[in-house]
Amino acid sequence: MGLDAGGRSPTGPAMNLSRRGFLGLLGGAAALAALPACGSGATAGSTGEVLTTAVPLPEPFRVPLPVPPVARPIGVDDAGAQVYRVTQRVADAEILPGVRTSILGYDGIFPGPTFETRRGQPVVVRYRNELPVPTVVHLHGGHTPAAHDGWPLDLVLPVGGTGDWSGHHGMVGDVAVGEREHRYPNDQRAATLWYHDHRMDFTGPAVYRGLSGFHIVRDDVEDALPLPRGERELPLMICDRAFAADGSFAYPGLDQGMRSLPGVEDDWMEGVLGDVVLVNGAPWPVHEVDAARYRLRLLNVSNARRYRLALTVPGGPDLPFVQIGSDGGLLAEPVEHVAIDIASGERYDVVVDFSVLPVGTEVTVVNGLDSGPAGQVMRFRVVRAARDDSRVPDRLAEVEPLVPPDGAPQRTFRFSRGAVGDHKGWTINGTSFDPNTSLADVPLGETEVWRFVTDVHHPVHLHLDPFQVLRRGSEGPGRYDIGWKDTVDVRPAEVVDVAVRFSDHAGRFVFHCHNLEHEDMAMMATIRTV
Repeated sequence: MGLDAGGRSPTGPAMNLSRRGFLGLLGGAAALAALPACGSGATAGSTGEVLTTAVPLPEPFRVPLPVPPVARPIGVDDAGAQVYRVTQRVADAEILPGVRTSILGYDGIFPGPTFETRRGQPVVVRYRNELPVPTVVHLHGGHTPAAHDGWPLDLVLPVGGTGDWSGHHGMVGDVAVGEREHRYPNDQRAATLWYHDHRMDFTGPAVYRGLSGFHIVRDDVEDALPLPRGERELPLMICDRAFAADGSFAYPGLDQGMRSLPGVEDDWMEGVLGDVVLVNGAPWPVHEVDAARYRLRLLNVSNARRYRLALTVPGGPDLPFVQIGSDGGLLAEPVEHVAIDIASGERYDVVVDFSVLPVGTEVTVVNGLDSGPAGQVMRFRVVRAARDDSRVPDRLAEVEPLVPPDGAPQRTFRFSRGAVGDHKGWTINGTSFDPNTSLADVPLGETEVWRFVTDVHHPVHLHLDPFQVLRRGSEGPGRYDIGWKDTVDVRPAEVVDVAVRFSDHAGRFVFHCHNLEHEDMAMMATIRTV
């Protein structure tokens, strides 16, 4: 009861982060023209340092909101699974108006194509790697067998398999060349999932440069609800980025080629914050809406930035969000919020009622945790009256309460700065990631209590199954903790208890901080379901 997993206590020393300038090369060519700004004040609420964009920032609310295309299956396999093919490749995109940016993209786009799937309908995705670096694909929130979950060392080498990939601290996984097939059972509740690169040591720069996309699971329970749908259902992938003088993504990685040397310069080891907010890959976009209800699937794909989202209306009170779902799908009943705090990796499924506003009203999505450029996110313009038969019912879905039995095992995991070999990094229970050492062997089907303890902000993500938050400190769950979660935002010096139960798939999985700089600098741990 109350023991640290593995019987260990934190041993990594506390440290002060050094402040030194650097000159990095982007793609081996362009100088990184982005310097750190103060990490307090303007960015209160986020753990990290700001990169300043070296080209003029575009005027907000001029670029239309893009909506990622829906992936189309190429066939059905012998087991009845829908088969898709996605190619990871380098492409040029116009993200900032008039500026070309090289991206790493699924099918060469950012965000990648959206998978529209159904519960019980298996999906096979064949990922082909035409990038110059290895990749690993993880379906975040997926109830997925270990072999297809995206183990951080199960690399897919570029087509041709050439090059020296001797990094990753000498650790080796199941290495494929050119392509890997991922099989997703989709045996889970309807929910907003997402997929992204999960390569050990290089998740941060890979996601920052574009490797992410939506994977939506639907089911009959959700279909029976009179929620907004069609064009009035919008996936919104929110992230912050900075840009170098040549228009490329500015990222302070020690190895700009993403080949062998992991991590970032000391100034950014707490996290990389950008000064340009992108929604679906567009800077501070605008979207025209009917005077009707809209369903917004909010996803935070920032490396480190947290947001406090609110809907401001000129001369009036903020428009509320009605939350209908969390990471793991629908809530039991709707919950109204004036603002929503969302950390890296988290999702919130909400309905916004624009019908209460006159045509011509502009509604701005703002971020209350930043007073600079990242304090604005996007804008909606109410442009026409329209019929609306949708509504949010008082009851949404059955949500099983996950109640730990008397005597349930309790494990404590401490997330803190610490030594990673001979350099500075981030640790769990004083240890860095080790693929061969499990911090928890958990019997399938049994409910345990896991306690997360932090030094600074750490959004904690568990693979395989969602969990339920039991308490924050001495209180019950917070207002954003309701429903099934797979990522929980643990604030500085906070203690959060969650009820965990893994099911169906025995094997080796990970949990980690979803501040991607923390993850790449070893704040990840192996667990085994047995």
